[in-house]
Amino acid sequence: MKLKSKIKLSFVVITIIPILFMIGVIFCISSFQIRSIENKYNIDNVEFESLINPTRLYSKFTQDVYENIVAKIHDDKDEIADEVYLRKLNTELSEKYSFLIVKKQGNVIFNGQPDSDEDLIEQLPDYRGSLEGNATYVGTSFIYGDYKYLVKQLAFSFSDGTNGSAYIVTGLNRIMPQVKLMIIEVFVAIFIIIILTGILLALWINRSVMTPLNKLGEATKKIAEGDLDFTLESESKDEFGSLCEDFENMRKRLKESAEDKIRDDEESKELISNISHDLKTPITAIKGYVEGIMDGVADTPEKMDKYIKTIYNKANDMDRLIGELTMYSKIDTNRIPYNFKKVNVDEYFSDCAEEISIELEAKNITLNYFNYVDKDTVIIADPEQLKRVINNIISNSVKYIGNKKGALNIRINDDNDFIHVEIEDNGKGIATKDLPYIFDRFYRTDASRNSNQGGSGIGLAIVKKIIEVHGGKIWATSKIDTGTIMHFIIRKYVEPEVETNEQ
Repeated sequence: MKLKSKIKLSFVVITIIPILFMIGVIFCISSFQIRSIENKYNIDNVEFESLINPTRLYSKFTQDVYENIVAKIHDDKDEIADEVYLRKLNTELSEKYSFLIVKKQGNVIFNGQPDSDEDLIEQLPDYRGSLEGNATYVGTSFIYGDYKYLVKQLAFSFSDGTNGSAYIVTGLNRIMPQVKLMIIEVFVAIFIIIILTGILLALWINRSVMTPLNKLGEATKKIAEGDLDFTLESESKDEFGSLCEDFENMRKRLKESAEDKIRDDEESKELISNISHDLKTPITAIKGYVEGIMDGVADTPEKMDKYIKTIYNKANDMDRLIGELTMYSKIDTNRIPYNFKKVNVDEYFSDCAEEISIELEAKNITLNYFNYVDKDTVIIADPEQLKRVINNIISNSVKYIGNKKGALNIRINDDNDFIHVEIEDNGKGIATKDLPYIFDRFYRTDASRNSNQGGSGIGLAIVKKIIEVHGGKIWATSKIDTGTIMHFIIRKYVEPEVETNEQ
């Protein structure tokens, strides 16, 4: 759930849901209290509004006494003046927070609450006269003072014709225990609902917001301490989940970057070690031959010529190593200059084969060249860098041919939209386990670094980079003690079709 949706849901949880719960609780408590009032005061059909406005309720639960008095008025008016009868009614009313007052000719003949306020007696409504025959006048009024009273008046005439009034007085300030209890229960229920809603909302927010924030905080602290060996997981699908996922991706990239840096540092150290070792060998040889010349060991023209040629060759080896180091620096920073142009495949590779064959003859290695593509096949390439590819591959092959009669084959094959170049040697071959790594920088199948198989270990890595820049692909196949074939493909160039507008 998205954070925006969670905020909306939080609003619903903190407002609408508590309101619904409160309505439900109030309804349940009110229903229970209404049943309790009906049972205690023997009242039927108490409405919910009676709890909100107790005046209607007070009027209703004195209804039985009222009806008793009305019956007496019709049956035996003189009994209304009987004190025993009146005290009985008053006792019944006292249980309902009410009492009875009876007047005859304006004088009080019975007061069910002798200590009642004198102002109350004075404010009782006057006799208003009875209607036809024995019918009574009924009125309801309020009396205000220090206390609030509800007064139900019954006007009638005694048997001797004198005017009489019966008043049922209910003290409204004395709220029933059930109403008090209901109010307390409602407030307690509302308080509990608000507290529980707040707790549940806090727990939900803590789980959906604070938990991922804490995880992010711990992850940030670990990264600050240099610890990248952990996993940041988040089960949520909201913005925090996306943030945790992005943070985890960043951690992985940082870890990969740190591992790459460590690997590059190790490779750089290995490169320096390789270059130092390979430079030390020709330098030692040069020093030895120079000292031989200085000491007069080369005392004949033949020896002198041999020493000078050896020094020259060793200097060339040093120049080659330095060149590879320079090329490595350029390839590592993507600064190799390229000059792409159209190149005729047959002409270019036949020239390369002719040039290389002269050098190989001096090493007792035979070079065979085969072209199986059309004479007019063209590719887009940098001639100088493509020649570097061929020279590096052949140099690597020569290095591993050994002392036997060597043979190299260059085949240019037609592979649909590509030319497929194969450079095959009859060397000792490459083990299957080494084939996936021979194009990696500094990888050497022979770690012994003998003089015949030395090198910086970046020649084939340079080859791979150049072929990839040309949009091609390079790989190798090999058999132990049989030889190795280096394969690479480059896409053919096709002249774009020129559209002509017919008139």
